[in-house]
Amino acid sequence: MDTKMSFLGDGGGKKMWLKWWENIHGFRIHQQYYIGSKKMKRTLWKKLLVAWLVGWTMLSLWIFCCMRLQATEKRRATLASMCDERARIFQDQFNVSMNHIQAISILISTFHHAKSPSAIDQRTFATYTERTAFERPLISGVAYAVRVLHSEKEQFEKQQGWTIKMMDTVEEKQVQKDDYDPEKLEPYPIQEEYAPVIFAQDTLPHLISVDVLSGKEDRENVMRARESGKGVLTAPFRLLKTNRLGVILTFAVYNRDLPSNATPNERIQATNGYLGGVFDVESLVEKLLQQLASKQTVIVNVYDITNHTHHIAMYGSNVSGDSFYHASTLNFGDPFRKHKMYCRFKQKPPWPWLSITTSIGILVIALLVGHIFYATVNRFAKVEDDCCEMRELKKRAEAADVAKSQFLATVSHEIRTPMNGVLGMLHMLMDTDLDVTQQEFVRTAQGSGKALMSLINEVLDQAKIEAGKLELEAVLFDLRAILDDVLALFSEKSQEKGVELGVYVSDQVPELLIGDPGRFRQIITNLMGNSIKFTDKGHVFVTVHLVEEVVHSIEVDKESTSENTLSSFPVADSHRSWEGFKAFSQEGPLGSFSSSSNDPISLIISVEDTGEGIPLEAQPRIFTPFMQVGPSISRKHGGTGIGLSISKCLVCLMNGEIGFVSIPKIGSTFTFTTVFANGLPSSNECKIQQIINQPHLDSSEFEGMIAIIIDHRPVRAKVSRYHIQRLGIHVEMVSDLDQGLSAVTNGNMVINMVLIEQEVWDKDSGMSSHFVNNIGKIVHVIPPKMFILVNSSSSSRASTVTSGVHNATAITKPLRASMLAASLQHAMGVRNKGTPRNNDLPSLSLHHLLRGRRILIVDDNNVNLMVAAAALKKYGAEVVCVSSGKEAISSLKPPHQFDACFMDIQMPEMDGFEATRIIRDMELSMNSEVSVDDCDNVSNWHVPIVAMTADVIQATQDECLKCGMDGYVSKPFEAEQLYRELSWLFQSS
Repeated sequence: MDTKMSFLGDGGGKKMWLKWWENIHGFRIHQQYYIGSKKMKRTLWKKLLVAWLVGWTMLSLWIFCCMRLQATEKRRATLASMCDERARIFQDQFNVSMNHIQAISILISTFHHAKSPSAIDQRTFATYTERTAFERPLISGVAYAVRVLHSEKEQFEKQQGWTIKMMDTVEEKQVQKDDYDPEKLEPYPIQEEYAPVIFAQDTLPHLISVDVLSGKEDRENVMRARESGKGVLTAPFRLLKTNRLGVILTFAVYNRDLPSNATPNERIQATNGYLGGVFDVESLVEKLLQQLASKQTVIVNVYDITNHTHHIAMYGSNVSGDSFYHASTLNFGDPFRKHKMYCRFKQKPPWPWLSITTSIGILVIALLVGHIFYATVNRFAKVEDDCCEMRELKKRAEAADVAKSQFLATVSHEIRTPMNGVLGMLHMLMDTDLDVTQQEFVRTAQGSGKALMSLINEVLDQAKIEAGKLELEAVLFDLRAILDDVLALFSEKSQEKGVELGVYVSDQVPELLIGDPGRFRQIITNLMGNSIKFTDKGHVFVTVHLVEEVVHSIEVDKESTSENTLSSFPVADSHRSWEGFKAFSQEGPLGSFSSSSNDPISLIISVEDTGEGIPLEAQPRIFTPFMQVGPSISRKHGGTGIGLSISKCLVCLMNGEIGFVSIPKIGSTFTFTTVFANGLPSSNECKIQQIINQPHLDSSEFEGMIAIIIDHRPVRAKVSRYHIQRLGIHVEMVSDLDQGLSAVTNGNMVINMVLIEQEVWDKDSGMSSHFVNNIGKIVHVIPPKMFILVNSSSSSRASTVTSGVHNATAITKPLRASMLAASLQHAMGVRNKGTPRNNDLPSLSLHHLLRGRRILIVDDNNVNLMVAAAALKKYGAEVVCVSSGKEAISSLKPPHQFDACFMDIQMPEMDGFEATRIIRDMELSMNSEVSVDDCDNVSNWHVPIVAMTADVIQATQDECLKCGMDGYVSKPFEAEQLYRELSWLFQSS
């Protein structure tokens, strides 16, 4: 079957090919059809295959060309963007410089021609242009030529003290600054008008007295400038001295009374002179490219294209590594001169690897499909034989669909199985002789395990909620005990972070309620878990009140202000979290505290923290399933993002509402309401249920005792009083050590214990010492026992707090009744008077039976080795562990010092059955060949081997006995089973 299906994939693939074949050729394929028959020649299939391959080859080449063209266009668009950017910057910088030149022309018109005498001379002009050169970084020099008519020439030359010179003479000589001598220039022939330079920047001293109208191209540019009134550019030419390419920008300087709409003739008549600026184009482009980070990737060329047949290169070389270019038009304000910037990539385009690999990949796939097609055609003769296999595969596929539908339930079961084992072992541990502290530890572990299972069930709960199949239980439970369990679950985390954790339940809330304790615990765990997760300082505070208390009690309202909180940190106003609840409206139902068990009890629970808060933009979606506040939250803090959405659904099922208020950097307060039934234990059934489901808190040993709490924060003192009063202790509260000392020493009542908040104790060391000394002087009564309430479980911190106080004991917060009872019992000498349990007798017997015994444990699982070794060492045995059957054979080869062996059955390479057979063969050989004196006076070698396995079926036990094992124990070990097996083995040996 594997060979037949290798080319077709599955039964569905075969059906598709058959249907396609029938539609093309219009006949059914019968069992008698074979390749090579008269109906279909093999050559036709070969032609079809060749046509298939040729067609796909052409298609792959077409795809290659398209992808390469697309890559080329993308590269071209990138070049265009880069070139346009450079052209824009180039043009902007040129326009800025042009504006500065025009401003100088206005300055000359105003202060030279409009004033008599002139306010500007050569020295003033040179000084001004030199000091303002930084405003024109692209201009190498500025010069001003005045318009002089022929009739004015002689008087002008006498006034200036020099003769007007020709421009052509200067250009031909190409003089340098050091070699320049104006007296050597030839006089200019007679013209109608002249334009000699009278003012020049210090960088252009050789232009003084030179007639700019005598140049080959300058005369035409000057004429165009004064007729148009705009800046006019010359053609690119080699600048004097620098020999670099440049252009001259010329502006006409007019009389001040020239109208804005003047005609060209009016402009000519109103012209006073001409102002020119020399632009070093090469320097300009170099500075432009230096400003761009990608200057090394693009080659830039600038051309003057005024002459369409002969472009003048202004910048750059013609060397290029790329085959295409982009041209960007440059507009410098002169409509006569045309300029363009050409850009090319410096590097040649890379190989189009994506196009090559894609086209080759498509061609390879086409070849494979052609091969599959050809092989499929050759197998059409066997289609009928494969139909049975196809039906079988169909059945398997349907079975797979059924398996998929059961996958969620199966995975849930497999995950729950080890957790149930953990919880079961903890339950067995509770049956041992434990003191109150140990019982509290076990209860905390049980609570943690249950919380873990609740997290595992979150996704399943979400599915049930969406399907509408989630139902609530109605059982009797103690709300305060549930909150104690949740406190125990988060106490270690809060102590590590230094966060104050507290719970307060109003006295008006009934002791017992009827509802779903598991779902209520799930809501509290989700809210407190989020608060602990996002709070690094301050506190997390849970309060439970009746709804009517919050509505009618002014005291509760005051406690919600930020000035009086658990840790003195400001908090978000809790009133805003429930102000929209229907339960607080006049139409909504208000639960009332009543003695009748039929009346509903409406509770309001708030979880307040001083954490990071929720960003304002994330608050509208806070109850959306699988949503996190930010993309890094799940990586930093973890979580599924469905805890709050499930909590909201559960609250709705409990006929309640949930809301929140959050201020970033201040904290959040989540508030929800629930409706329960009053669970007064009026019947024996309720009492029995209470004993079974809730931990029993025996407070009879504390009845009648009086305690004083010294704490200056009313909210924190109220929380401490709540937990202590649950033990039957009468509690008084004072705010400082002076009041506490007065209450203890006045003799009005006998104080049994004093609980001092760590912050009060550390505030004034002198007062603390005075308090301790005066407490020790009380002689008529027994001095009260002192306790310091600390917020950290660190032993060094606790010892520091109680150092110097001989009778003080540190109690770590958060407070809860069971932990508090254990601490008070230990410190005040009160002990639980429990009776020995029945399973103590096997334990004592095992201690006597295994003490001094040397036992070998064989198991390939390290965890199982640790568990088994710990169980046997607990009863005094000396344990050696090995991890394979071969090591067991080596360890038990006579002579050896082991009294017994616990052998795992399932191990790799060599299982426990085979190892036991080899050990028995070695013992038999040793007993028959070696004398007693050679084997440490052992006459018959036979080490007891006990099988260890989790399989408890009878067939496995029979196999153990058949291979030579002496006993059988199941995992995990129980004291009675160990005692029963080992006592019989050791007695028989």
